[in-house]
Amino acid sequence: MVGKPKVVLGVSGGIAAYKACELLRRLTESGHEVRVVPTASSLNFVGEATWAALSGNPASTEVWETVHEVPHVRIGQEADLVVVAPATADLLAKAAHGLADDLLTNTLLTARCPVVFAPAMHTEMWEHPATQENVATLRRRGAVVIEPAVGRLTGKDTGKGRLPDPDEIFEVCRLVIARGVAEPDLAGRHVVVSAGGTREPLDPVRFLGNRSSGKQGYALARTAAARGARVTLIAANTALADPAGVDVVRVGTALQLREAVLKAAPDADAVVMAAAVADFRPAVYADGKIKKKDGEEPAPVNLVRNPDVLAEISSERARGGQIIVGFAAETDDVLANGRSKLLRKGCDLLVVNEVGETKTFGSEENEAVILASDGAEIAIPRGPKEALADAIWDQVAPRLASGTA
Repeated sequence: MVGKPKVVLGVSGGIAAYKACELLRRLTESGHEVRVVPTASSLNFVGEATWAALSGNPASTEVWETVHEVPHVRIGQEADLVVVAPATADLLAKAAHGLADDLLTNTLLTARCPVVFAPAMHTEMWEHPATQENVATLRRRGAVVIEPAVGRLTGKDTGKGRLPDPDEIFEVCRLVIARGVAEPDLAGRHVVVSAGGTREPLDPVRFLGNRSSGKQGYALARTAAARGARVTLIAANTALADPAGVDVVRVGTALQLREAVLKAAPDADAVVMAAAVADFRPAVYADGKIKKKDGEEPAPVNLVRNPDVLAEISSERARGGQIIVGFAAETDDVLANGRSKLLRKGCDLLVVNEVGETKTFGSEENEAVILASDGAEIAIPRGPKEALADAIWDQVAPRLASGTA
């Protein structure tokens, strides 16, 4: 890609249009050349002058403006990415049916680059069969339609349909541009990712836990969404922003995580168990805070084994052709322990990495070896966690395409 990446930011007529200003700022400040193409109705929320001032480029709604430049063809042809945020139910319907009655819908028809839609609308509109069919059509054609967030909508309503955080939409755009592939290889797939670390309560204020931050699992969820997947993220005790276009299920303990995974797995093409799941939990939970007593040693904490979720879903596949990916965090004999765990767990891929107080946990970087059940070993050098996430999906996607687990 020569020069600045060219991004078309389409804005349709929803109340969330004002949030697109922040997305525009993130895109321009990170070195992208942005052309804003609003619909006429969106100008009721944010004026044309605002878009022109923030982008440094004219913001047109009609194909009849600057006709000599043939904008309805040129804008889409020259773009490296088209992102529509917010994308209303009306805009999704027009895009799905190939209508072209303004500059934005013409641009969508002429674009040969990746296209990302960030829907925003009331819950009832999002859940309507017509909207769901339009979304399915767009995804089938290779567009990335990210799932709306759950939260406060217009007025007093709350539910699914809120525009995701602009920072997270930006991350999806950045990842899509970096891949530079018009056809997302996980389009039409549903993937389940677990992240974070489970906590097993001792009493109302204490727990047994681990150092996992959830960053690797969140990177897996974010990159899968950018590659077109519908993503369910099962998050255990994380403090990270929800990735755009991802359904987040929050859990605390290993038993809660198992329940969430088993609920989501029957509809999943792939399950990636990146969470650090506690092997044991206290045998007895104290209803009140455990007190220290002068002159007495504390009573031993007896532990019981937690279910092995990875082994369970690997041995009892919820559907044919499902790909199961596990993680092995090791402190010594990393590869030997990883190979043994791969056989024991029965998963298709196992991501093995060395961990410690100053390694991996909480870091923005990771390195690992991906072990496959067919004997392959893929070493991933140290780099951003999203690079490892993409490397994992690079192994999952062709296996899904070939139908071989």
